[in-house]
Amino acid sequence: MASNNPALPDDTTVWRERTKVTDPVHHAVEQLDGRRPDEANKVGRMLKNQWYAVEFVSSIGAVPHKVQVMGQDLVLYRTSRGELVAHNDLCVHRGGALSGGTVHGDCIRCPYHGWEFGPDGACSKIPSTAANVPIPKKARTDTYPVVERYGFVFIFLGDAPAHERPPVPPIETLEPIAKAQAEGYAVVQGEFVWNANFERVIENAVDIAHTPFVHAGSFGNPDKPEIDDFELVELYSDDGRLIGAQTTVELDPPPASGMWKYLRKGKERPLVKTKTGLYFPNVSLLEVNLPLGQLKIFTAAVPVDEYTTISKWIMLRTFFTGKWADKNSYGRTMKIFYEDQATVEGQRPELVPFDLSAELHVKSDALQLAYRRWRSSQYDAGNGIEPHRIVTADDMRTRTVIPSPARRANPELANAWVLKEVASRMIESDRSKSNAQAKG
Repeated sequence: MASNNPALPDDTTVWRERTKVTDPVHHAVEQLDGRRPDEANKVGRMLKNQWYAVEFVSSIGAVPHKVQVMGQDLVLYRTSRGELVAHNDLCVHRGGALSGGTVHGDCIRCPYHGWEFGPDGACSKIPSTAANVPIPKKARTDTYPVVERYGFVFIFLGDAPAHERPPVPPIETLEPIAKAQAEGYAVVQGEFVWNANFERVIENAVDIAHTPFVHAGSFGNPDKPEIDDFELVELYSDDGRLIGAQTTVELDPPPASGMWKYLRKGKERPLVKTKTGLYFPNVSLLEVNLPLGQLKIFTAAVPVDEYTTISKWIMLRTFFTGKWADKNSYGRTMKIFYEDQATVEGQRPELVPFDLSAELHVKSDALQLAYRRWRSSQYDAGNGIEPHRIVTADDMRTRTVIPSPARRANPELANAWVLKEVASRMIESDRSKSNAQAKG
Protein backbone atom coordinates (compact mmCIF):
# COMPACT_ATOMS: atom_id res chain seq x y z
CA MET A 1 0.00 0.00 0.00
CA ALA A 2 1.41 3.41 -0.89
CA SER A 3 1.87 6.16 1.67
CA ASN A 4 -0.56 9.06 1.82
CA ASN A 5 2.42 11.41 1.47
CA PRO A 6 2.67 12.49 -2.19
CA ALA A 7 6.31 13.50 -1.69
CA LEU A 8 7.42 9.92 -1.11
CA PRO A 9 9.32 8.17 -3.90
CA ASP A 10 7.10 6.21 -6.25
CA ASP A 11 7.44 2.59 -7.29
CA THR A 12 9.18 3.46 -10.55
CA THR A 13 12.53 4.19 -8.88
CA VAL A 14 15.18 2.05 -10.52
CA TRP A 15 18.82 1.32 -9.79
CA ARG A 16 21.89 1.20 -11.95
CA GLU A 17 25.21 -0.51 -11.45
CA ARG A 18 28.62 1.06 -11.83
CA THR A 19 31.68 -1.13 -11.45
CA LYS A 20 34.15 1.57 -10.57
CA VAL A 21 36.26 0.58 -7.56
CA THR A 22 39.10 -1.73 -8.56
CA ASP A 23 41.09 -1.36 -5.33
CA PRO A 24 38.51 -0.85 -2.56
CA VAL A 25 40.98 -0.78 0.32
CA HIS A 26 43.17 1.94 -1.27
CA HIS A 27 40.04 3.87 -2.28
CA ALA A 28 38.67 3.76 1.26
CA VAL A 29 41.98 4.85 2.76
CA GLU A 30 42.03 7.83 0.44
CA GLN A 31 38.53 8.76 1.55
CA LEU A 32 38.77 8.12 5.29
CA ASP A 33 42.38 8.16 6.43
CA GLY A 34 43.29 11.13 8.57
CA ARG A 35 39.91 11.34 10.32
CA ARG A 36 40.84 11.63 13.96
CA PRO A 37 38.74 9.68 16.48
CA ASP A 38 38.17 12.76 18.64
CA GLU A 39 36.71 14.61 15.63
CA ALA A 40 34.53 11.67 14.61
CA ASN A 41 33.14 11.19 18.10
CA LYS A 42 31.63 14.67 17.95
CA VAL A 43 29.55 13.67 14.95
CA GLY A 44 27.36 11.05 16.58
CA ARG A 45 26.90 7.30 16.43
CA MET A 46 23.98 6.82 14.06
CA LEU A 47 22.49 8.57 11.06
CA LYS A 48 19.32 10.56 10.53
CA ASN A 49 17.75 11.54 7.17
CA GLN A 50 17.65 7.94 5.94
CA TRP A 51 14.92 5.43 5.10
CA TYR A 52 15.17 2.67 7.72
CA ALA A 53 13.46 -0.69 7.29
CA VAL A 54 12.12 -1.20 10.82
CA GLU A 55 9.33 -3.80 10.76
CA PHE A 56 7.46 -6.33 8.66
CA VAL A 57 4.33 -4.96 7.00
CA SER A 58 2.52 -8.10 8.16
CA SER A 59 3.12 -7.10 11.81
CA ILE A 60 1.03 -3.92 11.54
CA GLY A 61 -2.66 -4.47 12.14
CA ALA A 62 -5.61 -2.66 13.67
CA VAL A 63 -3.92 -1.79 16.98
CA PRO A 64 -1.01 0.61 17.59
CA HIS A 65 2.38 -1.06 17.18
CA LYS A 66 5.51 0.12 19.00
CA VAL A 67 9.03 -0.05 17.55
CA GLN A 68 12.26 1.39 18.89
CA VAL A 69 14.86 2.79 16.53
CA MET A 70 18.08 4.54 17.58
CA GLY A 71 16.82 4.82 21.13
CA GLN A 72 13.57 6.51 20.12
CA ASP A 73 10.18 4.89 20.62
CA LEU A 74 7.88 5.13 17.59
CA VAL A 75 4.28 4.07 17.14
CA LEU A 76 2.83 2.73 13.89
CA TYR A 77 -0.89 2.60 13.22
CA ARG A 78 -3.36 2.56 10.34
CA THR A 79 -6.02 5.15 9.64
CA SER A 80 -9.63 4.32 8.78
CA ARG A 81 -8.49 4.05 5.13
CA GLY A 82 -5.71 1.61 6.01
CA GLU A 83 -2.92 4.14 5.46
CA LEU A 84 0.14 3.77 7.65
CA VAL A 85 1.20 6.51 10.09
CA ALA A 86 4.44 6.76 12.08
CA HIS A 87 4.59 9.05 15.13
CA ASN A 88 6.98 9.65 17.96
CA ASP A 89 5.50 7.48 20.71
CA LEU A 90 5.50 10.09 23.48
CA CYS A 91 2.46 12.20 24.24
CA VAL A 92 3.67 15.76 24.85
CA HIS A 93 1.21 16.22 27.73
CA ARG A 94 2.60 13.88 30.38
CA GLY A 95 4.82 11.51 28.43
CA GLY A 96 2.29 8.72 28.01
CA ALA A 97 3.07 6.04 25.42
CA LEU A 98 0.73 6.48 22.46
CA SER A 99 1.39 2.86 21.52
CA GLY A 100 -0.57 1.85 24.61
CA GLY A 101 -3.60 3.74 23.34
CA THR A 102 -6.24 3.09 20.71
CA VAL A 103 -7.03 4.18 17.16
CA HIS A 104 -10.16 6.26 16.56
CA GLY A 105 -10.81 6.98 12.91
CA ASP A 106 -7.63 8.59 11.60
CA CYS A 107 -6.32 9.52 15.05
CA ILE A 108 -4.44 7.74 17.81
CA ARG A 109 -5.69 8.32 21.37
CA CYS A 110 -3.29 8.55 24.32
CA PRO A 111 -4.25 6.06 27.05
CA TYR A 112 -3.45 8.54 29.85
CA HIS A 113 -5.75 11.54 29.31
CA GLY A 114 -7.38 10.74 25.98
CA TRP A 115 -5.60 13.32 23.84
CA GLU A 116 -5.97 12.48 20.16
CA PHE A 117 -3.34 13.09 17.47
CA GLY A 118 -4.01 13.01 13.73
CA PRO A 119 -1.81 11.71 10.87
CA ASP A 120 -0.03 15.09 10.67
CA GLY A 121 0.94 14.89 14.36
CA ALA A 122 -1.31 17.73 15.50
CA CYS A 123 -3.59 17.19 18.49
CA SER A 124 -7.23 17.30 17.43
CA LYS A 125 -8.92 16.66 20.78
CA ILE A 126 -8.26 17.33 24.48
CA PRO A 127 -11.21 15.78 26.37
CA SER A 128 -10.67 17.81 29.58
CA THR A 129 -10.85 21.11 27.68
CA ALA A 130 -14.07 22.77 26.58
CA ALA A 131 -14.86 22.43 22.89
CA ASN A 132 -14.71 26.20 22.32
CA VAL A 133 -11.17 26.49 23.74
CA PRO A 134 -8.45 26.45 21.03
CA ILE A 135 -5.97 23.58 21.17
CA PRO A 136 -2.41 24.89 21.79
CA LYS A 137 -0.05 24.79 18.80
CA LYS A 138 2.45 22.96 20.97
CA ALA A 139 0.03 20.05 21.29
CA ARG A 140 1.67 18.07 18.51
CA THR A 141 4.01 15.15 18.07
CA ASP A 142 6.66 14.44 15.45
CA THR A 143 5.39 12.34 12.55
CA TYR A 144 7.64 10.71 9.98
CA PRO A 145 7.19 9.73 6.31
CA VAL A 146 6.47 6.02 5.99
CA VAL A 147 6.08 3.59 3.10
CA GLU A 148 5.32 -0.14 2.80
CA ARG A 149 7.53 -1.92 0.31
CA TYR A 150 9.19 -5.33 -0.23
CA GLY A 151 7.41 -6.66 2.86
CA PHE A 152 9.12 -4.07 5.09
CA VAL A 153 7.92 -0.85 6.70
CA PHE A 154 10.38 1.92 5.82
CA ILE A 155 10.39 5.07 7.97
CA PHE A 156 12.24 8.23 7.03
CA LEU A 157 13.87 9.35 10.27
CA GLY A 158 14.96 12.93 9.82
CA ASP A 159 13.90 16.43 8.89
CA ALA A 160 15.07 16.67 5.28
CA PRO A 161 12.42 17.96 2.84
CA ALA A 162 11.15 15.59 0.16
CA HIS A 163 13.46 16.82 -2.62
CA GLU A 164 16.54 16.19 -0.45
CA ARG A 165 15.62 12.67 0.68
CA PRO A 166 17.30 9.64 -0.81
CA PRO A 167 14.93 7.14 -2.41
CA VAL A 168 13.77 4.02 -0.63
CA PRO A 169 16.47 1.61 -1.80
CA PRO A 170 15.13 -0.51 -4.67
CA ILE A 171 15.65 -4.15 -3.64
CA GLU A 172 16.21 -6.59 -6.48
CA THR A 173 13.96 -9.65 -6.86
CA LEU A 174 11.38 -8.61 -4.25
CA GLU A 175 8.32 -6.98 -5.77
CA PRO A 176 7.90 -3.28 -4.81
CA ILE A 177 4.63 -3.85 -2.97
CA ALA A 178 3.61 -4.21 0.67
CA LYS A 179 3.77 -8.01 0.64
CA ALA A 180 7.10 -9.84 0.63
CA GLN A 181 6.89 -11.87 -2.57
CA ALA A 182 8.73 -12.65 -5.80
CA GLU A 183 7.57 -14.77 -8.71
CA GLY A 184 8.98 -18.30 -8.61
CA TYR A 185 10.14 -18.07 -4.99
CA ALA A 186 8.76 -19.45 -1.75
CA VAL A 187 9.03 -16.97 1.13
CA VAL A 188 9.58 -17.30 4.89
CA GLN A 189 10.51 -14.60 7.38
CA GLY A 190 11.68 -14.24 10.96
CA GLU A 191 13.76 -12.15 13.33
CA PHE A 192 16.84 -12.44 15.52
CA VAL A 193 17.95 -10.28 18.46
CA TRP A 194 21.60 -9.30 18.95
CA ASN A 195 23.38 -7.71 21.90
CA ALA A 196 25.49 -5.76 19.42
CA ASN A 197 25.55 -2.49 17.53
CA PHE A 198 23.76 -2.63 14.18
CA GLU A 199 26.87 -1.60 12.24
CA ARG A 200 28.74 -4.64 13.55
CA VAL A 201 25.73 -6.76 12.61
CA ILE A 202 25.35 -5.37 9.09
CA GLU A 203 29.08 -5.56 8.36
CA ASN A 204 29.06 -9.19 9.44
CA ALA A 205 26.14 -9.88 7.08
CA VAL A 206 28.28 -8.97 4.06
CA ASP A 207 31.61 -10.31 5.32
CA ILE A 208 32.75 -12.88 2.76
CA ALA A 209 35.90 -14.12 4.45
CA HIS A 210 34.27 -15.27 7.69
CA THR A 211 32.13 -17.90 5.96
CA PRO A 212 34.72 -20.75 5.92
CA PHE A 213 35.28 -20.42 9.66
CA VAL A 214 32.15 -19.19 11.42
CA HIS A 215 29.93 -21.29 9.15
CA ALA A 216 32.27 -24.25 8.74
CA GLY A 217 30.26 -27.37 8.04
CA SER A 218 27.08 -25.45 7.21
CA PHE A 219 28.09 -23.83 3.95
CA GLY A 220 31.69 -22.77 4.62
CA ASN A 221 34.84 -24.81 3.94
CA PRO A 222 37.74 -24.04 6.33
CA ASP A 223 40.10 -26.14 4.19
CA LYS A 224 39.62 -23.77 1.23
CA PRO A 225 39.21 -20.24 2.65
CA GLU A 226 40.86 -18.29 -0.17
CA ILE A 227 38.78 -15.56 -1.83
CA ASP A 228 39.56 -14.90 -5.49
CA ASP A 229 39.73 -11.33 -6.76
CA PHE A 230 36.35 -9.71 -7.24
CA GLU A 231 34.87 -6.38 -8.22
CA LEU A 232 32.94 -4.07 -5.96
CA VAL A 233 29.78 -2.90 -7.72
CA GLU A 234 28.32 0.35 -6.45
CA LEU A 235 24.55 0.77 -6.87
CA TYR A 236 23.02 4.09 -7.85
CA SER A 237 19.43 5.26 -8.09
CA ASP A 238 18.15 6.76 -11.31
CA ASP A 239 18.86 10.25 -9.95
CA GLY A 240 22.52 9.41 -9.31
CA ARG A 241 22.46 8.80 -5.56
CA LEU A 242 24.64 6.05 -4.12
CA ILE A 243 22.23 3.56 -2.53
CA GLY A 244 24.35 0.46 -1.95
CA ALA A 245 27.08 -1.90 -3.07
CA GLN A 246 27.47 -5.58 -4.01
CA THR A 247 30.13 -8.20 -4.64
CA THR A 248 29.94 -11.66 -6.20
CA VAL A 249 32.40 -14.46 -5.46
CA GLU A 250 32.66 -18.24 -5.90
CA LEU A 251 33.14 -20.17 -2.67
CA ASP A 252 34.27 -23.74 -2.14
CA PRO A 253 31.47 -25.69 -0.45
CA PRO A 254 32.19 -27.98 2.52
CA PRO A 255 32.44 -31.75 1.97
CA ALA A 256 29.07 -33.40 1.49
CA SER A 257 27.43 -34.75 4.65
CA GLY A 258 24.29 -36.67 5.56
CA MET A 259 22.34 -38.09 2.64
CA TRP A 260 24.23 -35.84 0.22
CA LYS A 261 27.41 -37.74 1.06
CA TYR A 262 25.91 -40.82 -0.57
CA LEU A 263 23.94 -39.13 -3.32
CA ARG A 264 27.04 -37.33 -4.60
CA LYS A 265 29.52 -40.12 -3.90
CA GLY A 266 32.57 -39.72 -6.12
CA LYS A 267 31.35 -36.42 -7.54
CA GLU A 268 33.18 -33.16 -7.00
CA ARG A 269 30.98 -30.41 -5.56
CA PRO A 270 30.81 -27.32 -7.80
CA LEU A 271 31.82 -23.87 -6.61
CA VAL A 272 28.97 -21.88 -5.09
CA LYS A 273 28.33 -18.51 -6.69
CA THR A 274 27.56 -16.16 -3.80
CA LYS A 275 26.48 -12.54 -3.86
CA THR A 276 26.47 -10.22 -0.86
CA GLY A 277 25.24 -6.67 -0.83
CA LEU A 278 24.13 -3.64 1.13
CA TYR A 279 21.20 -1.33 0.56
CA PHE A 280 21.97 1.74 2.66
CA PRO A 281 21.43 2.31 5.47
CA ASN A 282 20.37 -1.01 7.01
CA VAL A 283 19.35 -3.77 4.56
CA SER A 284 21.71 -6.55 3.51
CA LEU A 285 21.53 -9.29 0.87
CA LEU A 286 22.92 -12.81 0.83
CA GLU A 287 22.35 -14.75 -2.39
CA VAL A 288 23.55 -18.34 -2.72
CA ASN A 289 23.27 -20.31 -5.97
CA LEU A 290 23.11 -24.01 -5.20
CA PRO A 291 22.78 -27.03 -7.51
CA LEU A 292 19.17 -27.30 -6.32
CA GLY A 293 18.34 -23.67 -7.01
CA GLN A 294 18.75 -20.22 -5.58
CA LEU A 295 18.14 -18.79 -2.12
CA LYS A 296 18.22 -15.14 -1.07
CA ILE A 297 18.08 -13.62 2.39
CA PHE A 298 17.23 -9.93 2.77
CA THR A 299 17.84 -8.67 6.29
CA ALA A 300 16.91 -5.35 7.88
CA ALA A 301 19.29 -4.70 10.79
CA VAL A 302 17.09 -2.52 12.99
CA PRO A 303 19.22 -0.31 15.30
CA VAL A 304 17.15 -0.51 18.48
CA ASP A 305 19.82 1.38 20.42
CA GLU A 306 23.61 1.57 20.41
CA TYR A 307 24.02 -1.97 21.75
CA THR A 308 20.89 -3.82 20.58
CA THR A 309 19.91 -4.85 17.06
CA ILE A 310 16.98 -6.83 15.69
CA SER A 311 17.53 -8.56 12.36
CA LYS A 312 14.24 -8.86 10.49
CA TRP A 313 14.86 -11.24 7.61
CA ILE A 314 13.00 -12.43 4.53
CA MET A 315 14.25 -15.65 2.92
CA LEU A 316 13.38 -16.61 -0.67
CA ARG A 317 14.04 -19.97 -2.33
CA THR A 318 13.39 -21.46 -5.77
CA PHE A 319 13.64 -25.09 -4.59
CA PHE A 320 11.34 -27.11 -2.33
CA THR A 321 8.73 -24.38 -2.71
CA GLY A 322 5.93 -26.26 -0.96
CA LYS A 323 4.70 -25.16 2.46
CA TRP A 324 6.02 -28.43 3.87
CA ALA A 325 9.57 -27.09 3.50
CA ASP A 326 8.98 -23.73 5.23
CA LYS A 327 9.84 -24.97 8.73
CA ASN A 328 13.12 -26.42 7.54
CA SER A 329 13.97 -23.22 5.64
CA TYR A 330 13.22 -21.15 8.72
CA GLY A 331 15.41 -23.35 10.90
CA ARG A 332 18.34 -23.29 8.47
CA THR A 333 18.18 -19.49 8.22
CA MET A 334 18.09 -19.06 11.99
CA LYS A 335 21.07 -21.40 12.26
CA ILE A 336 23.14 -18.89 10.28
CA PHE A 337 22.35 -16.16 12.81
CA TYR A 338 23.09 -18.41 15.78
CA GLU A 339 26.46 -19.35 14.28
CA ASP A 340 27.32 -15.65 13.93
CA GLN A 341 26.04 -14.55 17.32
CA ALA A 342 28.99 -15.28 19.62
CA THR A 343 31.51 -13.75 17.23
CA VAL A 344 29.56 -10.56 16.55
CA GLU A 345 28.57 -9.97 20.17
CA GLY A 346 32.17 -10.54 21.22
CA GLN A 347 33.70 -7.93 18.87
CA ARG A 348 35.60 -5.06 20.48
CA PRO A 349 35.28 -2.17 20.33
CA GLU A 350 31.53 -2.62 20.36
CA LEU A 351 31.07 0.30 17.97
CA VAL A 352 32.62 0.36 14.50
CA PRO A 353 35.56 2.81 14.67
CA PHE A 354 35.53 6.05 12.73
CA ASP A 355 39.30 6.02 12.39
CA LEU A 356 40.14 3.63 9.55
CA SER A 357 43.56 2.87 11.00
CA ALA A 358 41.96 1.52 14.19
CA GLU A 359 41.40 -1.80 12.37
CA LEU A 360 43.45 -3.57 9.69
CA HIS A 361 41.81 -4.10 6.30
CA VAL A 362 42.40 -6.42 3.34
CA LYS A 363 40.76 -6.69 -0.07
CA SER A 364 38.07 -9.11 1.07
CA ASP A 365 36.77 -6.30 3.32
CA ALA A 366 35.58 -4.31 0.29
CA LEU A 367 31.90 -4.16 1.22
CA GLN A 368 32.54 -3.14 4.81
CA LEU A 369 34.81 -0.38 3.56
CA ALA A 370 32.18 0.73 1.05
CA TYR A 371 29.74 1.05 3.94
CA ARG A 372 32.22 3.04 6.04
CA ARG A 373 32.97 5.32 3.11
CA TRP A 374 29.27 6.00 2.62
CA ARG A 375 28.80 6.47 6.38
CA SER A 376 31.61 9.03 6.39
CA SER A 377 29.89 11.02 3.64
CA GLN A 378 26.68 11.11 5.68
CA TYR A 379 28.47 12.36 8.77
CA ASP A 380 30.13 15.03 6.66
CA ALA A 381 26.64 16.07 5.56
CA GLY A 382 25.71 16.66 9.21
CA ASN A 383 23.47 13.62 9.64
CA GLY A 384 25.17 12.05 12.65
CA ILE A 385 23.21 11.81 15.90
CA GLU A 386 23.85 10.30 19.32
CA PRO A 387 21.07 7.85 20.23
CA HIS A 388 21.98 7.73 23.92
CA ARG A 389 20.99 11.40 24.07
CA ILE A 390 17.53 10.50 22.78
CA VAL A 391 17.02 8.18 25.73
CA THR A 392 18.27 10.73 28.28
CA ALA A 393 19.58 14.02 26.97
CA ASP A 394 21.32 15.09 30.19
CA ASP A 395 19.43 13.39 32.97
CA MET A 396 16.33 11.29 33.60
CA ARG A 397 14.15 14.42 33.36
CA THR A 398 14.81 15.19 29.73
CA ARG A 399 13.85 13.50 26.47
CA THR A 400 14.79 14.49 22.93
CA VAL A 401 13.63 13.23 19.52
CA ILE A 402 14.88 12.79 15.98
CA PRO A 403 13.52 15.88 14.19
CA SER A 404 10.71 15.29 11.71
CA PRO A 405 10.25 17.08 8.35
CA ALA A 406 7.55 19.34 9.78
CA ARG A 407 10.15 21.11 11.92
CA ARG A 408 11.90 22.47 8.84
CA ALA A 409 8.86 22.70 6.56
CA ASN A 410 6.86 25.00 8.86
CA PRO A 411 8.97 27.91 10.18
CA GLU A 412 5.94 29.29 12.01
CA LEU A 413 6.05 26.19 14.21
CA ALA A 414 9.69 26.70 15.17
CA ASN A 415 8.75 27.29 18.80
CA ALA A 416 5.78 24.95 18.82
CA TRP A 417 7.62 21.81 19.87
CA VAL A 418 7.63 20.60 23.44
CA LEU A 419 10.29 17.94 22.86
CA LYS A 420 13.61 19.28 21.64
CA GLU A 421 15.47 17.64 18.79
CA VAL A 422 18.55 15.53 19.40
CA ALA A 423 21.80 17.33 18.63
CA SER A 424 23.51 16.63 15.33
CA ARG A 425 26.72 17.84 13.75
CA MET A 426 24.86 20.31 11.58
CA ILE A 427 22.94 21.72 14.53
CA GLU A 428 26.09 22.01 16.65
CA SER A 429 27.91 23.68 13.74
CA ASP A 430 25.12 26.19 13.23
CA ARG A 431 25.03 26.91 16.95
CA SER A 432 28.80 27.51 16.95
CA LYS A 433 28.45 29.94 14.05
CA SER A 434 25.68 31.76 15.88
CA ASN A 435 27.77 32.00 19.03
CA ALA A 436 30.76 33.27 17.03
CA GLN A 437 28.63 35.91 15.36
CA ALA A 438 27.22 36.95 18.72
CA LYS A 439 30.72 37.35 20.17
CA GLY A 440 31.81 39.30 17.11
